[in-house]
Amino acid sequence: MSVPSAVIIGAGPGIGQAVARWLAKEGLSITLIARSERTLRTVAELGVPVVRLKADSTDQVALNAALDKAADEHGVPDVVVYNAAIIQADAPGELSVRGHLEAWAVNVVGALNAAAHVAPTMAARGNGTFLITGGMPEPKPRYMSLSLGKAGVRTLVTLLDQEYGPAGVHVASVTVAGPVAPGTDFDPDDIAEHYWRLHTQPRHQWEREALHAGGSR
Repeated sequence: MSVPSAVIIGAGPGIGQAVARWLAKEGLSITLIARSERTLRTVAELGVPVVRLKADSTDQVALNAALDKAADEHGVPDVVVYNAAIIQADAPGELSVRGHLEAWAVNVVGALNAAAHVAPTMAARGNGTFLITGGMPEPKPRYMSLSLGKAGVRTLVTLLDQEYGPAGVHVASVTVAGPVAPGTDFDPDDIAEHYWRLHTQPRHQWEREALHAGGSR
């Protein structure tokens, strides 16, 4: 019997690594994908088989190759978490068109590409979970690109659910309503529980969004 597995795209300090620790604690083998080798080296041993792969979430060829490598090593993943984002303050007119396109590519298009690459195989198998880290439950004009990106994530989740949900793929987002920092109401270890809860929800109870508004669950 194969061991269940998870892929974390955007495995930096904070939510990415907290989710990796939580899923490893539940016995899943882990693939970590990040832009830099240094980030991958910061992840402590998880006590389960771990594959560490370097890929930028906006590089379609590199990301797809990393996802293929993850499947080669651990099989079709049971859960994929897309946690990459550009988090920055920018008011209307402050960010260039290129800057907005770069933010949109990380915050939304990378997630779309990852889902389009792995969800069909999950659907063919009849089950799987694809989770995206969301945020900005209320848009803020001082965080223009992030507000637009997280609104895009909500729409993307709806579209992916319509496309793959009927075949058994649970698509959802975890909306984080504040700045993530250990020891605060937005402690990544508390936030990580939402990902596990969504992954283990019975199909008749599937939610498309979990909100972390502060404090542990």
